[in-house]
Amino acid sequence: MNAETLAQVLRPLSALFQPGDYPDLLVGLEGPDDAAVWRLDDERALVVTTDFFTPVVDTPYEYGAIAAANSLSDVYAMGGLPFLALNIAALPPDLPMELSAEILRGGAEKCREAGVVVAGGHTVQDKEPKFGLVVIGFVHPQRMMTKGGAQPGDALVLTKPLGFGVTTTALKRGLASPEDVQEAVAWMSRLNAKAAQLAREFGLRAGTDVTGFGLLGHGWEMARASGVRLVLDFARIPFLSCARKYAEQWTFPGGSADNRLFYGQYVQFDARISEMEQMLLFDAQTSGGLLLSVPAKHLPAMEKRAAELEQPLWVIGRAEEGEGILVIREGNASGV
Repeated sequence: MNAETLAQVLRPLSALFQPGDYPDLLVGLEGPDDAAVWRLDDERALVVTTDFFTPVVDTPYEYGAIAAANSLSDVYAMGGLPFLALNIAALPPDLPMELSAEILRGGAEKCREAGVVVAGGHTVQDKEPKFGLVVIGFVHPQRMMTKGGAQPGDALVLTKPLGFGVTTTALKRGLASPEDVQEAVAWMSRLNAKAAQLAREFGLRAGTDVTGFGLLGHGWEMARASGVRLVLDFARIPFLSCARKYAEQWTFPGGSADNRLFYGQYVQFDARISEMEQMLLFDAQTSGGLLLSVPAKHLPAMEKRAAELEQPLWVIGRAEEGEGILVIREGNASGV
């Protein structure tokens, strides 16, 4: 569902559930954040999310692992620690049992890697496979991250490259090489756990994960919620090694075009950035990295700590006073 349709669908719900009626609901429908947060006491709050989607790769195990990593990411994006999950699966009745089992095994083993227990779930029959998780985590009520915590002067860092949507669509069209698919799978199935650990260690208050609305869609949600402008340097934004190749073949998923239609009005591009390059920033991602807003004073120490954790980290821009997003072309791509 694209951003404009989603906003229309959710509007009646926001009228039914007024934030003032639920003082322990710290994050709910009134904001664009990645998960709901419910305060239990002064030290603990529950982070609750759900996500599922149709296959983005051909191998059932990898599909299950990517779907699980994607679902867990919403808790990490709030600065939380996930601990419990439930499966959500819609499986065709004629899908061989061993393939269904591999989807679930891929999700379960990714959850175990994250220290999360899968305690059950629900399945239904459907014509096309769909799989994901309900995930519950803990966060300190005063230490959670939201999209509204960015401040002018903060550095913007990204923890995974872009290009997953254009690459997986190339796969669906029979254009992607096995090597390119494996590069994308390795990144999509990578947990955002260490990125969230960095955020907690340095007390970050603003972040989101980059998924279906692309870097610019989720970035604009952060800019609007925080009341700042994001300035992104295209030359510093990381991409899969194959992303440009498939972008030149215009293998963007439909969601990327939707993102451009809805969010393009809020983005100003440097004239040197081509239409294809612009589309890569609107590209709909699956299980993308975290976009974090980092106070400048913390950045050197955070980059050093990221290297110790073997957590990639790219500085891609800054927050400043203003609104919307400006994409420039200045620096050289770099990462930890």
